Amino acid sequence: MKKIILIAIIFLTQIIYAQSKYSFAVKSLGKGIPIIMIPGYGCGGEVWNETAEKLKNEYECHILTLPGFAGQKSINDPILETVRGEVISYIKEKKLTNTILMGHSLGGFMALWIGSSDPALFSKIIVVDGLPFVSAVGNPSLTAEKAKSVFNKDVIIKQMQDMSDETFNKNSEIGAQSMVTDEENAKDIAQWGKKSDRKTLASVFYEMSTVDLRDSITNINVPVLVLGSNHGTVKETQELFEIQYKNLKNKTIHITDSKHFIMFDKPEWLYNEITSFE
Repeated sequence: MKKIILIAIIFLTQIIYAQSKYSFAVKSLGKGIPIIMIPGYGCGGEVWNETAEKLKNEYECHILTLPGFAGQKSINDPILETVRGEVISYIKEKKLTNTILMGHSLGGFMALWIGSSDPALFSKIIVVDGLPFVSAVGNPSLTAEKAKSVFNKDVIIKQMQDMSDETFNKNSEIGAQSMVTDEENAKDIAQWGKKSDRKTLASVFYEMSTVDLRDSITNINVPVLVLGSNHGTVKETQELFEIQYKNLKNKTIHITDSKHFIMFDKPEWLYNEITSFE
């Protein structure tokens, strides 16, 4: 009896360790070429569900939910830098090879950061409506140091935490409705935001706004597919992305007439872009 109890304790300890080893949650689906799928700001991994269902017959999808987002437990700062290291460790521990790295929005930024930190791990990188330095949109000469003088982290956190629940929830709904066409999808996006940790949202906003990857992406030698939604006009968006990604050697940039959540607004287009990219 004591032996059975001891085995049970060891087994439970291993489960707890496995669950807590990484700050992000992972859902795996399918078989084939491994693809790491990172959601955007405040979103749960479920944002990739429809895409993963289409990919699962040829790809092994590893769908992440980042710490503090959509009910996932939060961690201490620096959040994105920590996740960057953990994703690299996850890929090495799982012994994934020929891996594709894909992220949406903030997840796209993370894909670029992870990919430029350890480029040999990946065969391709796909960025869905993400940029290497979002703060420089409209002002390409802006530097990370200048951005740090513009954004006050403590103030951003305090404003987010002091916001009433009613205002926070309403802002989540308005923001979601502006970024996707379908109302049900907007409700899901808003719900993920409402379940997100406010300090995490503020800290991640600051971190992404003050980290400039425009030079770092020169480390990436594998093919990078950049997919953008329509920010103004398709032509204007193409020009904006070309400026942000000018230092990236092996890139393909395609813009579609869609709102920000391309996986919801243009699911077939996105799937075709992913599977035809070489």
